[in-house]
Amino acid sequence: MKSTVETLSPTRVRLAIEVPFVELEPSLKKAYREIGQQIQIPGFRKGKVPPAIIDQRVGRGTVLNEAVQEAIPQNILSAVREHDLKTLGRPEVEITEFNDGDSLNFTAEVDVRPEITVPDLASIEVTVDELQIDDSEIDEQVNGLRERFATLKTVERAAAEGDYVQIDLRATVDGEEVPGGSASNISHEVGSKQLLPGLDEAVVGLSAGEDTTFTTQLVGGDFAGRDAEVLVTVRTVKEKELPELNDEFAQLASEFDTIEELRADLRERVTRGKRVEQIYAARDKALEQLVEAADVPAPEGVIRDEVESRKEAMADQLERIGASMEDYLAAEEKTEEQIDAELTDAATQGVKVQLLLDTLADAEDVQVSDDEFGHEIVHRAQRAGMAPQQYYDQLVRSGTAGAVYGDVRRGKALASVMERITIKDSAGNVVTMDALREASEQEHSHEH
Repeated sequence: MKSTVETLSPTRVRLAIEVPFVELEPSLKKAYREIGQQIQIPGFRKGKVPPAIIDQRVGRGTVLNEAVQEAIPQNILSAVREHDLKTLGRPEVEITEFNDGDSLNFTAEVDVRPEITVPDLASIEVTVDELQIDDSEIDEQVNGLRERFATLKTVERAAAEGDYVQIDLRATVDGEEVPGGSASNISHEVGSKQLLPGLDEAVVGLSAGEDTTFTTQLVGGDFAGRDAEVLVTVRTVKEKELPELNDEFAQLASEFDTIEELRADLRERVTRGKRVEQIYAARDKALEQLVEAADVPAPEGVIRDEVESRKEAMADQLERIGASMEDYLAAEEKTEEQIDAELTDAATQGVKVQLLLDTLADAEDVQVSDDEFGHEIVHRAQRAGMAPQQYYDQLVRSGTAGAVYGDVRRGKALASVMERITIKDSAGNVVTMDALREASEQEHSHEH
C-alpha cells in the first residue's frame, strides 16, 4: 500500500491510497468464502462452492465489491498509523479507480485533531455572581414543607380558590351524553386549572350538594372541537390546613427539634446549591475563555455528525411523549433552520471544548485508573437502571467504551483547569473549589 496525505484545513486531511491487487487477495479469498457460505448450489456442499461457479452465479463484480468494502477500512487504518494522524469521526471515501486485476485507488477525507496551544491557566480569571441568600428563600423552603404536611378539613361553606372539592361531572353535546364524559367523586383543587377549562370558575361559590352547568370545548374523542355542556355537582368542600410553624412542626417534618435548627439546615442546603451553581457558572465561563484564547478550530464533519445525532435524540424524545418536530417548532415558535442553527452552535462549542480538554490531558499525561473508570461505569449504569456488568458489556458491543474512557479523562483535565484558574465573585471574594468539594461531600452524606 502507498499513501499520501494532503492537509485541507487545520482540522481535515485527504488521504490518497493505492492498494496493489496482490494485497487485495486475502480480502478476495474471504469474500469468496463468505458468499460461498450464503449460497446453495445443487451438487456442492455449503461452503465448498468453487470461485468460478460463484462468479457465474453472483458475478465477479459482487465478490470484488465485497472484498474492496473490507479492504478500505483496513488500509485507511494503516495509512492513519503511517502518517501518525489523530483522526476524529468517520472518513468520507471515494473510489477513484479500480479494475479487476489492477490496483485499487481511493481517497478518504477525514477530520483530524488540530494542533492547539493551551493558554496559561493561571492567566484565566472569571467572575461569578456573589452568593446571597435572602430570608424569603428560606421561607419558601419552609412553606414547601408546610404544604407537604398540610391536612384537609371538611367545611360547611361555599368553595373558594385553594379549597379541595369532591365533584361529579357529566358532559353532553346537544343533549347527547359524551362517551367517557362522566366521572364521579373526583378530587380537585379549585383554581389549579387541572381539569376542564371553565370548571374552576363554575365551582367557586358552590356548597356541598349544589350543582351548576358550564360550557367547555372538548379536546379529544368523537366530539373533539365541539362545545359541551358540563353538569358539575359538588359533594364536599374541604379547606387546606397548614401546620403551625413551631418546634412541634420541626419535629414532624425533619430530624430537628426546633424550628431554628430546621431553618439553619435549610439555609445550609440552599447555600450548598448556590455554591454548586457558582462553580458551574465559573466552569462554563472558563471554558469559553480558553476556547477563545486557544482559537480552537471546529472540525466540520464531526460537528455535522454531532448535530445529526442531537437532532435524532430530540426526535426520539418528542416521539416518546407523542409529539412531532412540527409540534415542537410550533410550541417554540421557531423554524427548523433556527433549531439547526442552535444545535450547530451548541455542538460546535461542545466539540471545541472536548478538543481543548483532550489536548490538555495529552500535555499533562492524564491517566485514568481502573477504579475511576469502574466508578463511572457504575454511576452510568445506575442512571440507566442497569447492572454495571450488563451496562459495560453493552458498551463493549457497541464500541463506545473508549468514548466513556475519554469522558472520564476529559473530566480529570477539567478538574485540573478549575484548580488553577482564578474565580472571584462580583464582590471581589475568591471562590475556591474546596467549597464545592465540601458541598458535594455533604450532599453524599445526606443521600446515604
